[in-house]
Amino acid sequence: MNIKREKWSNNFSEWFDWVISEGEFYDYGRYPLKGVGIWLPYGFKLRQAIIDIIRQLLNNTGHEEVLFPMLIPEGLLKKESEHIKGFEEEVYWVTKGGSEDLDVKLSLRPTSEAAITFMESLWIKSYKQLPKKYYQIVSIFRYETKATRPMIRLREVTTFKEAHTIHSTFEDAENQVKEAIEIYKKFFDILGIPYLISQRPEWDKFPGAVKTYAFDTIMPDGKTLQIGTVHHLGQHFTKAFDFKVQKADGTLDYPHQTSYGISDRVIASLISSHGDDRGSVLFPLVAPIQVIIIPIPSKNTDDTNKILEYSENVKSQLISAGIRANIDKDTEKTPGEKFYIWEIKGVPIRVEIGLREVQNSSVTLKRRDTLESKAVKLSELITEIRKLLEDIENNLKSKAWESFNKKIFYAKTVEDANKILEKGGVVELPWCGDNSCGLKIEELTNAKVKGIPLESKKINDSCVICKKPASNVLRIAKTY
Repeated sequence: MNIKREKWSNNFSEWFDWVISEGEFYDYGRYPLKGVGIWLPYGFKLRQAIIDIIRQLLNNTGHEEVLFPMLIPEGLLKKESEHIKGFEEEVYWVTKGGSEDLDVKLSLRPTSEAAITFMESLWIKSYKQLPKKYYQIVSIFRYETKATRPMIRLREVTTFKEAHTIHSTFEDAENQVKEAIEIYKKFFDILGIPYLISQRPEWDKFPGAVKTYAFDTIMPDGKTLQIGTVHHLGQHFTKAFDFKVQKADGTLDYPHQTSYGISDRVIASLISSHGDDRGSVLFPLVAPIQVIIIPIPSKNTDDTNKILEYSENVKSQLISAGIRANIDKDTEKTPGEKFYIWEIKGVPIRVEIGLREVQNSSVTLKRRDTLESKAVKLSELITEIRKLLEDIENNLKSKAWESFNKKIFYAKTVEDANKILEKGGVVELPWCGDNSCGLKIEELTNAKVKGIPLESKKINDSCVICKKPASNVLRIAKTY
């Protein structure tokens, strides 16, 4: 069956708002505060399943979960001047307790490098305690002045996973950056979300970082969305806090740090990557409901009761097999209305049960990704469902990467790049490596420089600005 994706690609913002609202994932825009949203039960279960994956990946690589206060005293946040300068226009400040002015201004956590470094300086005294790898999953707050978007550009980011590690040497921290990149690659691969990894340019690094690497995906409208970042912080924060540890030779030195984070954007990109004009198409691994059972009532009450009883038996078998299943028992909606809403919700498999299925000891399965149907004997139900769920995951991954790769282009001139950017996607341009040329590319294309590939590309063309030999390609794109 031909699956339409016209609304999905041509009117993506409207499509996304419709899906998260009608699919009951997330309520945005109705709470009387700009830039915040509410996770509804269905969306919260999806969010929780995704959090469980990253938590397991981090725990399995020696990370330890912590929970820091939401409030950070002004003096602590401002201890590192370059860092606070990068966030100073986005910080929320608490200045009163009741009707009394506070002695110390408190910020709502924009990120936690300063707070965590301060506490590490109290906890860690020797190289023998290193490395340490902490993480937390918390809300962060930034006064976003651009147009806010649900899950994508928020003032309260409710699913911020930030990891913070500390090491004896620069090289150890560099190896941790490599591990972090591998963790994120595995995470996004598990979810079937395609990505590019780029080293951000000098002028777009995380405030206080030596190097910043970012994962970007391409949304249906051709704009890129940053879905993960990894930072090598060097000794930047430890020097600001005069935090030293004893080395193996007895001398004191500043330890080296890294940090890396993901956010609500992961859920936004998951919903978006696999969707179509009928709604979301959820990845089976994290779908809150993997199988929805739709009883098709009969005109005869006794037959309808048999159908409902049979449906309960099917549900029981699925749940016993560890498959997340439910029955839509709403008597006020027609089967067609139920099909419509569960397609928006993206449930991977629909089981249709009418009198014919009961009489034949069978079910009719319909997969959400291709909308293909097949009749299956009840005795083969579990085997077929498991196979279908695996097939759906493989198909979603394959289709997402195929669509993604078609949106990556190479251009030899700024003029060609601008023509491509009008249609959307990522453009790679030959670049000499000079920051001034990179900034000029950004100016002439009115696009965002995403950086250079994690693995350098050898090319024979000249820099599009200065015409000197290019040392690599520079990625540019329209962004959220």
